[in-house]
This record gives sequence, structure tokens and C-alpha cells, in this order.
Amino acid sequence: MAGPFANYPSLKDRVVFVTGGGSGIGAAIVERFCEQGAKVSFVDLNAAASKGLVAAITTKGWARPSFIACDLKDIEALRAAIKQTIEQNGPIRALVNNAANDDRHRLDDITPAYFDNRIAVNVRHQLFAAQAVRRSMAEAGGGSIINMGSITYVVGQGGMACYSLAKSAVWGLTRSLATDLGPENIRVNMVMPGWVMTERQKTLWLTPGSEAEMMKSQCLKRHLMPDDLARAVLFLAADDSAMCTAQSFVVDGGWS
Repeated sequence: MAGPFANYPSLKDRVVFVTGGGSGIGAAIVERFCEQGAKVSFVDLNAAASKGLVAAITTKGWARPSFIACDLKDIEALRAAIKQTIEQNGPIRALVNNAANDDRHRLDDITPAYFDNRIAVNVRHQLFAAQAVRRSMAEAGGGSIINMGSITYVVGQGGMACYSLAKSAVWGLTRSLATDLGPENIRVNMVMPGWVMTERQKTLWLTPGSEAEMMKSQCLKRHLMPDDLARAVLFLAADDSAMCTAQSFVVDGGWS
């Protein structure tokens, strides 16, 4: 639905680090932080899409983001990207652990190697990114870590056991980190999207039948879009949510 939407003065010049920011939900998150005047760095594997996003944001006159190519399965590369961001922009005050991949898979096809890959893609990097920002964030007076979850494990969606397992683990990670980092004024929350209509979702899995089932399940009878998630993330990164931590914020149109 049309705005006007909130402006968050506390996000102006705030250093933000986003994983998987080149497309889909991540791109919307990067755009909205730049619109708020934040200093955004993001990592992604898709260099072409990421560079295109930087160019598009620049033409709008918003704060220009910095793109760092990174495979998040490589934890040392992730640490290096975070270190580079801190050296260039200052302490990271908002970390958005967005990157994930929800490929479908049959139970009989899962191998130990595939399982390890799915955990690395969908949850392991979240822990190590939080670890990497923790010290400078605490020294700067605190900050906000936002982990992207999913409603898949809540609604019991089939055909993606590894993904659902990883996303349920994000909830446990979020609660644990909130307890550990709270004394340092670092807030940790999880955002749980429903079925968001990114180009990938529409290309791979949206059919008339699946759309009808979605509309039957959702209370709100319209498509959930990347911007809907980005605006929830903005709130959790801003000082307006200063006493929100260890929580799960569901943005799914009322599906779950």
C-alpha cells in the first residue's frame, strides 16, 4: 500500500552491514537504509546485480552503498568484509543477517554434504557475522542485530527440511545472542517473512494454484513485497525500537 512511510532520524549516517543485499529482500533493505541516509555496506555473490543496485540507488540521489563481493560460506571472507567496513565507515551499528537460499529438496535426496551446505548458507554466517561486529558495536555504545528467519517451520511447510531446520535455528540463535549481548546494549531480533514476491519466487514457484493457496491462508489478500520486510527492518535498526530485543517479528500478511 502507498505511504507516506516513516523517517528515522537515528538512522542518518548510521553504519549498516547487510548480507545478501544484491537482490530480493536484501536489495529492498539496502535501498531503504540508503534512503534514510545510512552508510550501508552489503555483501553478495552476484556482482552484476549488486553493481546495478548501487548504480540505481545513486541515480535516486540517496546515500551511495558499498558493495563487497563475498561468499558467506567462507567465514574468513565475511570477517574481512566486516573489518573493511569498520575501517572505512566506523563501527557497525546495525547488522542485518539477511542472506539465505530456500531451494526445495526431497528428503531422500539429502546427503551430509548437502545438509552442511544448507546450514552454511542459511544460518552459520549469521552467528559469525554477529561475532565479528560485536566488539566494535559494544565499544560504540550498542546497536541492533536483525536476523532473517522464516515462517516455513511454523506452518510446517514440506519439501525443504534443511531450510526449515536452519531457519528454526535462527530463532534459538537470536534468543541466545540477545541474552549474551544485552549487557553491552546490543539488541538482537528476528524478522520472519511469509511468502515474499521476489522475482526469484515468482519465476521458480509461483503458480495459479500456489497463489490461490497463499491468498486462502493469508488474512490480508494481497502480495507480500520486499519493501514490507525492509520497513520492519528499518524500525528494528532505529532507536525507535530501543527496548525491543529477543523478539520475533512476523511479517506474513497473517499467514501463520
